Amino acid sequence: MSQLLNSVSTNIKLRNMSRKTESAYIRWIKEYILFHQKKHPKELNEKHIQSFLTHLAVNKNYAPSTQSQALNAIVFLYKEVLDQHIGDFSSFRKAKAKLHIPVVFSKTEAKLIISNMQGVPKLITSILYGSGLRLMEALRLRIQDIDFEQNMIVVRNGKGNKDRVTLLPGSVKVQLREHITNRKKIHNDDLIINRGYTTLPFALSKKYPNADKEFIWQYVFASARFVKTDEGKLCRHHIFESTIQRAISAALKKTSISKHGTPHTFRHSFATHLLEAGYDIRTVQELLGHKSVKTTMIYTHVMNKGGFGVKSPLD
Repeated sequence: MSQLLNSVSTNIKLRNMSRKTESAYIRWIKEYILFHQKKHPKELNEKHIQSFLTHLAVNKNYAPSTQSQALNAIVFLYKEVLDQHIGDFSSFRKAKAKLHIPVVFSKTEAKLIISNMQGVPKLITSILYGSGLRLMEALRLRIQDIDFEQNMIVVRNGKGNKDRVTLLPGSVKVQLREHITNRKKIHNDDLIINRGYTTLPFALSKKYPNADKEFIWQYVFASARFVKTDEGKLCRHHIFESTIQRAISAALKKTSISKHGTPHTFRHSFATHLLEAGYDIRTVQELLGHKSVKTTMIYTHVMNKGGFGVKSPLD
């Protein structure tokens, strides 16, 4: 199993897929193998895949998205790693979809939480709410992805490996410019001691040998610590997700808001407040990077209409 999983990991890295995807795929492939008493996947067929996926829905009661992730991992294993054709297994029991209404902060609540933050976490959270980014999308922003003149942020290799454009909030421009100016000074100091490198996507370091030390490729929100690349270079990766998660949790506790909030709650709030302001749902869909408008429509359930706009008889 160890050799097989190493091969899976290598194939994922070659395709520049995220570390989260790598971790998830390896976990599901392990589960698949263990479910079938540690038999090698080459010894298994479509019936085995079908029974495993049905097990996840019937016995484990997993959500459709979780079952779908397991399916993607298994298909990746056979198609990309083993180069093995698998038959039709589409008749597995599908997990039942459940409508989960997302938690959304009001405008007042969102601003109150942000006001109880400071420094880089405050700036990142402001962008999550003001631009509708996912947390990892914000952390992976590079200098060239910020366009102050056009008031836009380019999100590269977002969910589904797709690029998109969203808005740059005017209220963060001054602070963000100052932050990038400071990053430039730090980067120049790093270059002096031969540490001004960053990691590049899609093997660009081979195509452009010096790009990994150019400022435009540096992470906007780089870590204070250095990490060593496979080539032995010391570089700055982006800061950890947990840094922002903890900062938001701490800020939330300072308020009287009785909601469970995470970085993703600010993305939910961004979408809901745009729809409340009358913006077209297709526009919001594009800004969020949703593949289907059906995904965006979930926010119509939490718009501030007091029970679908119906006036209570008590009132």
